[in-house]
Amino acid sequence: MAGLYYEELTVGRTFEHAIRRTVTEMDNVLFTAMTHNPAALHLDEEYCKTETEFGTRIVNSCFTLGLMVGISVGDTTLGTTIANLGWDEVRFPKPVFHGDTLRVRSSVHEVRESRSRPDAGIVVFVHEAFNQRQECVASCKRSALMKKTPRG
Repeated sequence: MAGLYYEELTVGRTFEHAIRRTVTEMDNVLFTAMTHNPAALHLDEEYCKTETEFGTRIVNSCFTLGLMVGISVGDTTLGTTIANLGWDEVRFPKPVFHGDTLRVRSSVHEVRESRSRPDAGIVVFVHEAFNQRQECVASCKRSALMKKTPRG
């Protein structure tokens, strides 16, 4: 099992995830089309050249959020998460462009026992994504219902 159990996720524990990912034009266009998002910011290069401050298309922020959390899973919650409970304080301080390479850092922000499930606890992670210029491009707090170590 790659993921960690509730008891292993202590406040302050930090993960510098080894997986990095270069975001491609295909990632952006496919994700944007699959989610029926018609925003010209993601799909229309000519519009972006003349009508936006970016001068080119920017990557769909929902893709960035999903990639950031996805990169974290192998080191933290793979096989030990019962459920994702929510994302809070989602921020995108800088845009992501085609060709940017993202890396992710996660830390355990809070842990607490589940009131309704003696076999589980709630962990709040802080995830941060950085581009190749070390600029933070995304962050969020993610609450997860995590399995406790099996007794047996």
